[in-house]
Amino acid sequence: MKTNTYKIFLGFLVFLLPSMVYAQQDALPAQTNRWAIQPDGSIKWIINGRLPHTDHIEMSGEKVSVWVLYGLDSAGSSTVSRTVVFPTFRMLPDGTRSHIDYTFQDNELPRFFVNNRRLKTDLAAGKKSGDLSYNIKSISHKGIMRIDATAGNPAVVKIERSIFPSVDKPMAIEKFVFRNITDKPAIISMEYLKREVRTDSLKSKGGPHSVIMGSVNDGSQTVQPGGEATFAVYYRATDFPDQPFTINADAEEKAREKRINIILTPLQLKTPDTLLNTAFAFAKIRGTESIYKTKVGYLHGPGGLAYYAAIWANDQAEYISPFFAFSGDSIGNLSAMNCYRLFARYMNPEYKPIPSSIVAEGDAVWKGAGDRGDQAMIAYGASRYALAYGQPDSAKKLWPLITWCLEYSHRKLNDQGVVNSDHDELEGRFPSGKANLSTNSLYYDALISAAYLGKQLHQPKALTDGYLKQAAELKSNIEKYFGATIDGFNTYKYYETNDVLRAWICLPLAMGIFDRSEGTINALFSPKLWTADGLATQAGKETFWDRSTLYALRGVLQAGETGKALDYLRYYSRRRLLGEHVPYPVEAYPEGNQRHLSAESGLYCRIFTEGLFGMRPTGFKSFDCTPRLPNGWDQMALNNIHSFGHIFDLKISRQSKGKLLITIAEGSKITKYKINDGSTQPMML
Repeated sequence: MKTNTYKIFLGFLVFLLPSMVYAQQDALPAQTNRWAIQPDGSIKWIINGRLPHTDHIEMSGEKVSVWVLYGLDSAGSSTVSRTVVFPTFRMLPDGTRSHIDYTFQDNELPRFFVNNRRLKTDLAAGKKSGDLSYNIKSISHKGIMRIDATAGNPAVVKIERSIFPSVDKPMAIEKFVFRNITDKPAIISMEYLKREVRTDSLKSKGGPHSVIMGSVNDGSQTVQPGGEATFAVYYRATDFPDQPFTINADAEEKAREKRINIILTPLQLKTPDTLLNTAFAFAKIRGTESIYKTKVGYLHGPGGLAYYAAIWANDQAEYISPFFAFSGDSIGNLSAMNCYRLFARYMNPEYKPIPSSIVAEGDAVWKGAGDRGDQAMIAYGASRYALAYGQPDSAKKLWPLITWCLEYSHRKLNDQGVVNSDHDELEGRFPSGKANLSTNSLYYDALISAAYLGKQLHQPKALTDGYLKQAAELKSNIEKYFGATIDGFNTYKYYETNDVLRAWICLPLAMGIFDRSEGTINALFSPKLWTADGLATQAGKETFWDRSTLYALRGVLQAGETGKALDYLRYYSRRRLLGEHVPYPVEAYPEGNQRHLSAESGLYCRIFTEGLFGMRPTGFKSFDCTPRLPNGWDQMALNNIHSFGHIFDLKISRQSKGKLLITIAEGSKITKYKINDGSTQPMML
């Protein structure tokens, strides 16, 4: 009798364990902010101990990207290294990484002098008797990296140093503003510098390329008490180094500030949580700035010192382009249409797979991982984009690509009715079997979006009904093929023989499949998968890719677990915006050293548009709205949305007795809907 009771008790524990583990995970790890949000929306690190510390950030313009590695040692001495990437200046043979880039260290800067004493700005130069010390007081970010410092002990001058890319030129600028804080005139000077390197003409595409580092406004200036002197250094690429070229650092900085403001003005998140509002704004900057003007038009690029003037079926077609349909950024929308247009070139009557990536300004492709489910990625992204962008002419151009990709996936259905693919977007880094959950989840949503889109384009009813029927069958087959109990959680196996939890079990939630939502959410937030940096790619491994965490947070919101999602969203946002590596979502670790690849920032923004506000495109002027207003919030809003062919504000307000009020404001036109909390409201603009 005791034995049977013991077995029953053990069985009960096994049944209860996943929920017990989840309950223990509710207490997220404590965090200590290094950075603080400022009244102007920037973030600032005031140097007040906790050294040494280093970090890196990337900033991009249409013709350049600058990656800055910066830090202070335990004594407070600083180092700044900038790698400047020129996406449209390329070497041979054509390839993903055939752009040119150069790294410039602080000891390569022209020398600065204050009252004839050299300013020591770097560690490598070595300190000499009489040198002025350079003391960094704070560093801030908001599209421009600003370093505030003083020189001398006691301080003689304050120095504001700003680093930023040109908006439209293959050039990065580093600007120094010296302010005299003594009661006597000061003589401040910067030495003249011009240094040119030239690439090997035999290996250079289109002829040799010159990269020039030079000084702007060099020489001596007498600065009165309280006055300023401005100098600058430029890092520029050109194929015509002998042509005259004038650089106005102040004008370049103003242009960069204007571009950042253009990015930030549309689609503004307004919630009671300043952290989320600011993280959303920063993600918009990184997601939108990383668009390069190439010979085949605007191409959004991930960056990270590796991926420029090129597009990928996941990063661009799936992640970021659907966001641009809400962003109000004209360049972003041009890049989205161009992305799909370039992929459409590779449609073929034999239904051979479209390349995973088109690189080198469109001159080459990469398909080294075979079919990663790229057609499902493209069909999903293009159909959602076409609906939300709300422009029938654009949608007509995308329709052949969408239907081709759907047909390709349909032809890949196996005997169990799910889609086979060679890999998933991790390209063999982790096993994905013959058929994986990612490809099938994307294909499912693409079929539904294509049905909506086909109706808008007056396609035959038999075709759109056929897509809906295929989606219903696929949903059933996903449950049969992938549905499983893993580590005690009622969730999904990632591929047929998978027996360990994987981060991508979140994707059905993001695509509106909630059959296993409870077990899946418990698994995602359990110690098996959740780490200090979000979701582990596979339970028991240290590897993480932010993209899965971002999809998961969106999917959990869509599944209606708002409180849980908000806790983890705030934790993640705080770590990425105010922690040790800031200020954007990252790609991965240990691969890539957590570089700020830009499409992940688009996925972050979609947590709010599609998750928190529950906007699901259904037509050129319509969407379903399933808002998830967190407990403790009386209201939230997305203002200045540019989507569905309209510009409008979307506000959610809490009413009494479990009711929410949805308000759409477009100019003087105000439309209101009262719904039950958790319900879906069809919206027509």
